Amino acid sequence: MPSSIRTVDQEQPAPAPLLQVRDIEVIYSDAILAASGISLAVSEGAIVALLGANGAGKSTTLKAISGLLGADRARISRGSIHFDGAATQDAAASQRVRRGIVHVLEGRHVFGHLTVEDNLRSGGFVRGASAQALRQGLERVYAWFPRLKDKRRALAGYTSGGEQQMVAIGRALMTAPRLVLLDEPSMGLAPLVVQEIFGIVSELNAREGVSFLVAEQNIALTLRHAHHGYVLESGRVVRQGSAQQLLSDTSLHEAYLGKQRRTRSTP
Repeated sequence: MPSSIRTVDQEQPAPAPLLQVRDIEVIYSDAILAASGISLAVSEGAIVALLGANGAGKSTTLKAISGLLGADRARISRGSIHFDGAATQDAAASQRVRRGIVHVLEGRHVFGHLTVEDNLRSGGFVRGASAQALRQGLERVYAWFPRLKDKRRALAGYTSGGEQQMVAIGRALMTAPRLVLLDEPSMGLAPLVVQEIFGIVSELNAREGVSFLVAEQNIALTLRHAHHGYVLESGRVVRQGSAQQLLSDTSLHEAYLGKQRRTRSTP
């Protein structure tokens, strides 16, 4: 048989995910189990939703990924976290930022006494950006958030809640991230502002390939912008699937919305 004849190509293995969390367990104060056996993955260029009620373990999971558990006297007691193929569960938070993981905390946490622009610049300082890189980073952020350019000289603490959330996301973008961890980005914001922020997240993902892991209680809104989702309950993953599969899961919406109504009606 001539050597030039080709055999049928074998199926190529799927590329490894950008982020792989395997069976992690998180303990607070060496006594309280906050997350048990959580496994999830974020592919390069994907938006993944981390859904669940308040106290389900969403923030704990994000802090485990970003390396911020120590500030809450918590630690990973089991499992592993890999980013871009390398183990990161023992790396310092600053090292994870330099590798491309940045965390936008719940509640925005801007530096209120600094201007909007100085807040943004602080994100560039974390990665040791040059003066030219800082200028380019600011231009990029202002292109995505024109409102921040108008407010660049204002003290961040005197801007609106929506503008502060934009500052927090813009500051994260100044680190040139590959993966952004967003914790409850809709919290306390007007619906129109939330829609604007989620629209920008989707555009950043589509145009620049930035990956996102978004922890949210707003199931319907988040899944409309996500590719895949995980549902947490009491520190465990109880469901997962494509965004479309979860959106069409009526039992998920009924159970979750029921919990919300009971919580709101509690005196």
